[in-house]
Amino acid sequence: MKTYTISEVAKELNLTVYTLRYYDKEGLMPFVERTHNGTRRFKESDIDALKIIECLKSTAMPIKEIKNFIDWCSDGDSTLQQRYDMFIDRKAIVEAQIEELKKQMEVIEHKCIYYKTALDAGTEEIHKTDKIEISTT
Repeated sequence: MKTYTISEVAKELNLTVYTLRYYDKEGLMPFVERTHNGTRRFKESDIDALKIIECLKSTAMPIKEIKNFIDWCSDGDSTLQQRYDMFIDRKAIVEAQIEELKKQMEVIEHKCIYYKTALDAGTEEIHKTDKIEISTT
């Protein structure tokens, strides 16, 4: 079975060696085996698990919650419901993030059009509206 060094895994996943050591220190990699002199040796399944960790982290899931997930995986089938519930919750959070990003994209798209038309006209004045001022004096 082919194994990989921490440097090889870091390069493969576009992470730093420091990040992988941090994950190990936080208990996110109990599955990684070590040689007799303490060198970490990663299997393909370890890399797959790290991809899931990175996925969860990219959704802003706290390390503590990711650790809970890793612990549940180690606990086996008795935690299937917790893992399922966690992913259902995470899915809802990501869907809300997507909706928020869509709103932000609308603003950005509007500003792209705004500045493109201003550039084409050579002035931003084309976006100024005539306002009727009512004087009460």
